[in-house]
Amino acid sequence: MQEKEIKALLDNYKNGTASEAEKALLERWYLKYQEPEPYEFGLEERSKDLDLVLTRLKKGQQKPGKTYFWSRMAAAAILLFTLSAGLFFYVTKDNGLAPKLAKHDIAPGGNKATLTLANGEVINLTEAKTGDLGEQAGIQITKTADGQLIYTIEDSQNAAGSSLYNTIETPKGGQYQILLPDGSKVWLNAASSLRYPANLTAMNERRVELKGEAYFEVKKANRKPFIVATDKQEVEVLGTHFNVKSYPDDNSTKTTLLEGSVQVSPKSSSISGVILKPGLQAELKPSGLKVLTVEVEDEIDWKNGDFVFKEESLESIMRKIARWYDVDVVYRDDVPKNVALEGLVSRTKSISEVLSLIQSTGKVHFTIEGRRIVVTK
Repeated sequence: MQEKEIKALLDNYKNGTASEAEKALLERWYLKYQEPEPYEFGLEERSKDLDLVLTRLKKGQQKPGKTYFWSRMAAAAILLFTLSAGLFFYVTKDNGLAPKLAKHDIAPGGNKATLTLANGEVINLTEAKTGDLGEQAGIQITKTADGQLIYTIEDSQNAAGSSLYNTIETPKGGQYQILLPDGSKVWLNAASSLRYPANLTAMNERRVELKGEAYFEVKKANRKPFIVATDKQEVEVLGTHFNVKSYPDDNSTKTTLLEGSVQVSPKSSSISGVILKPGLQAELKPSGLKVLTVEVEDEIDWKNGDFVFKEESLESIMRKIARWYDVDVVYRDDVPKNVALEGLVSRTKSISEVLSLIQSTGKVHFTIEGRRIVVTK
């Protein structure tokens, strides 16, 4: 945005006409870039510091002791503000980094998945045409033009009497959205799978099995709990919005609550469960379960089309990149995998642009060899 556009947003805020998205954008913008901390005043009182914040943005100022993707790119990057995607950084073609990596560039992931029906039939949802995919036990399965899988009960009596299970699976570089028969919505991240009964509405207990990561918007159904089971825990809700991340190559399982209430129950008998309130995250490790206060929108960055990294290790960042771009990562020269980085970039960018941002910190360098990313000092 230009300075005049930002000032217009501030005026809307002070006049009480700003939308919720505009309020959230401005609040996060100030919270990220204004000093000192903690932030004790509201946005309205801080609006007089607009010029100072703009100056800091243009100079790429960062907080001491932290490494940001944009720390050395003030002259080579353009900071863009969008109401839909928040903040992200775009590497210009003359920065000298992206073109070198772009020689063997890799496009971002997209809507890719396979659906395995109860009879063993496998449907490639990436290649399947829009429209009806088939019917099983009174339940119609449909693929929409925007890459969504919808279950519709055509014959309620037949559906109620069946116990058929389907599995939807996304590959590395894939994602997909599902509308379950009970009206619940599920967004499935890359390299993930969800196993669920096709006749979910007929179940006294709506139980699904997750591997990987998914965001759930569960439709409320009295006396019919919705349970998400992973290999290490179960999450029980009645109707709420939450995210579960449980990849086998991560060292923890994270459950983040956006609204409502959820109960997280580890399968280990030695670890007690917890009940979460909005804004909280349960992080389960072999050593135990702890509850953290988090910025929930950052935890569902993938669903909103972004990568958001908050003091995240290089190794963790590269795992996310590997899943989304379907690549393998190789480390050489004793690269410090635990170096902490911060930044935000759109997941719609090619891998060369994302890697260029990380490389601009001076902490690591990348080489693209086919579908392999080599990380060096």
